[in-house]
Amino acid sequence: MNNPVFGNYARYYNLLYKDKDYLAESRYVHELIQNQCPGARTILNLGCGTGNHDFELAKLGYEITGIDLSEEMLSAANARLASIDSTMPNLCFKKGDIRTVHLNKTFDIVISLFHVMSYQTTNDDLLATIVTAKEHLSDGGLLIFDCWYGPAVLSDPPVVRVKRLEDELIQVVRIAEPVMHPNKNVVDVNYQVIITEKLSGNVEQLLETHRMRYLFIPELELLLRDAGLSIVAVSEWMTGNSPGLATWGVCFVVKR
Repeated sequence: MNNPVFGNYARYYNLLYKDKDYLAESRYVHELIQNQCPGARTILNLGCGTGNHDFELAKLGYEITGIDLSEEMLSAANARLASIDSTMPNLCFKKGDIRTVHLNKTFDIVISLFHVMSYQTTNDDLLATIVTAKEHLSDGGLLIFDCWYGPAVLSDPPVVRVKRLEDELIQVVRIAEPVMHPNKNVVDVNYQVIITEKLSGNVEQLLETHRMRYLFIPELELLLRDAGLSIVAVSEWMTGNSPGLATWGVCFVVKR
């Protein structure tokens, strides 16, 4: 992710999302690429987090550069890469702000997954991220991202959710309490994360707020057009169905 709120949270990130099917999601992205840009070989991932999508896409033969602002996330990604570096020379991770990073090279594909775009809560931040993507895209290249979909958020508002997970060392309870700000098109997700060490019984508590923006097709059409990009496909994330009032996660395929 590309957000400084992921500090201590990054330590427990992979555990919290161990049930997320990164393999299936990466294959889904691969299919989108093959349908729209079958000759693509290079990918830039804006907001790569701990690199789970990148490792899977690298296995499919892509050359990938992952960018993230969180040192904790990148440390986890690079530690995993170091353990298998000899078999994945086509993958690297770099620290950078996705709103301002300049790599002085272009890619066939730019991706930004797991709602990274929804973390860009102001128009300036969102447009800056779109411009970053555009500047790093080759002519005819694709930007692929998913986000919270405005019509669904408003028709089926977020509720308090509790998630419990554990591994051999720790137990984690995460409570997510949302607060809607409809005039700003954002939701503050207030997280209380309680971590218990099994051996010692020591308990640590993290309190963090993740501000998320829900987006609408017309506003994205405008912002993308102003950046010289155009939407070629919009669908429900992972299914390919047309988005509707129950579609919280929507995927955009955008072309330069």
